[in-house]
Amino acid sequence: MRRNQLAVYIHLVWGTWDRLPLLTEAIEAQVHRAIGAKATDLGAAMVAIGGMPDHVHLLVRLPTTLSIAELVQGAKGASAHLVTHQLAPGEFFKWQGAYGAFSVSPRHRVLVSDYIARQCEHHAANSTIVRWEERIFHLPQSAEADFVAASR
Repeated sequence: MRRNQLAVYIHLVWGTWDRLPLLTEAIEAQVHRAIGAKATDLGAAMVAIGGMPDHVHLLVRLPTTLSIAELVQGAKGASAHLVTHQLAPGEFFKWQGAYGAFSVSPRHRVLVSDYIARQCEHHAANSTIVRWEERIFHLPQSAEADFVAASR
């Protein structure tokens, strides 16, 4: 093999400080673009991004040279800087320190992308997958199988 081959997809989730609804309609799209741009700058391939006023989801394909921690630190930092310095200076905005990172099989990336794109629907219906999502914010869990089962 002449070059490294890597097909590592990661579903990342993190919340705003105290799960406050800080991602308002006025800033949400720009925050998502900033997160995506930073991930791309770091070498990750963006697959999907979305969320709710109190949290964000993204699905990326990692390069061989980037750690999950570096990706999250960069994405959180760039987006928080954008909000506090350009979009809403003087207003409170902060991400939680923690995050969830879940490996995704390449064959499930479309399923996860769809889930991310349909966050509003899932939360409005209080679906099983949303209850699972709420658990991951409070309990460490690495369960792709739980995610796949809950989204069926």
